[in-house]
Amino acid sequence: MSDLGAIVDAQLDAYNAQDLDAFCAFYTEDATLGAYGEAPHTVGVAAIRERHAKLFAEFPKNKAARTNRVTAGAVVVDHEDVIRGPGVEPFQVLAIYTLAGGKIARVDFVK
Repeated sequence: MSDLGAIVDAQLDAYNAQDLDAFCAFYTEDATLGAYGEAPHTVGVAAIRERHAKLFAEFPKNKAARTNRVTAGAVVVDHEDVIRGPGVEPFQVLAIYTLAGGKIARVDFVK
């Protein structure tokens, strides 16, 4: 596993533990989240924190599991299975992580 893969894995572990402080520590201050090919919908680690605080509160059983990975340069692409919890349809996503300076600078999602 590359160092970049280890960073993404540790971020996913923090996500699954719903440890907001640990999760946000893996992101650059100006990190962005968005749908692939679209403008980012979440800009900056403060906005990422706010978004995930709501997500974790709404879905306390939320978990994601990596099923496959491709790494090229500073980009890690993970295929993830996401389970929100009982009564909510599970789904799959491609998470395209772009890293810079040892942190996640951008995530683009393909559903």
